[in-house]
Amino acid sequence: MFKTNEYFDGKVMSMGFESAEGPTTIGVMAAGEYTFSTSSKEFMTVTSGVIDVQMPGESTWKAYKAYETFIVEANTSFNVKVSGDTSYKCLYK
Repeated sequence: MFKTNEYFDGKVMSMGFESAEGPTTIGVMAAGEYTFSTSSKEFMTVTSGVIDVQMPGESTWKAYKAYETFIVEANTSFNVKVSGDTSYKCLYK
């Protein structure tokens, strides 16, 4: 069965499911800045738009465009900025 999640007063929403690759969410983010915490290693792929990411312990930001993936280690936090509505796929390992 699908599981829906809502974060940051509804500005980030996702739907979780069990894909052939493992636990996965497909989500959308409204324009804004967010800090996410992880409990699992995350493979996050942008599916539309651009996500600017500040990885744990880094001072610089890197932009990821549609079909690009970044990896965040478990038990950390990372910052994201989006300038417009953006979608993503997140695979948890």
